[in-house]
Amino acid sequence: MFTHFGTSLSGRALARYFLQRSAFRLLKRRFFRGIVLGILLRTGRKLLSVVAVSALFAAVHFLKGSEWEPTIVTWTSGFQSIGDAFAGFGDPMMVMAAFATLFLVGCILADARVLTRSLWLPIGLHAGWIFASGTFSWLARGQMVALPWIGKNLLVGIIPLGLAAVTWILMRLWLKHDRASKI
Repeated sequence: MFTHFGTSLSGRALARYFLQRSAFRLLKRRFFRGIVLGILLRTGRKLLSVVAVSALFAAVHFLKGSEWEPTIVTWTSGFQSIGDAFAGFGDPMMVMAAFATLFLVGCILADARVLTRSLWLPIGLHAGWIFASGTFSWLARGQMVALPWIGKNLLVGIIPLGLAAVTWILMRLWLKHDRASKI
């Protein structure tokens, strides 16, 4: 039995939870960097393809499912759900701050896909960032906000942008070294 923040989960429920999240994330990676980026790359415009997919990747992260459940379904119920989905765009300053980081992350992941012609490096990078973000959020528990340097999570602030840029530089250096060693 696993207990975390007052919630008890059996090993089976925990395994199902992680399996569902992993499957969803893999489908999301396949959609953005496999299908959408692959189709756009066929236009021959690599930079435009990377920018377009990265902007879409960043924007989709602000869409959230509706927590509102209507007791009576009417013809306007769907509009309420759509409005709730776009509630993530409510604070323009936070949206722009998080959008900048997510856009940069999208560019890094798309660049990794283009350079390697594979989804494995982008999947691994994204998994590492999600793990680091979850660990940071768990350790900080929303108590540390030192804008503009760092926000309540690793999507907002100058430090997260810098860390993403360092990751990009390290990835490119590693790929350059790896290719040079194979010649």
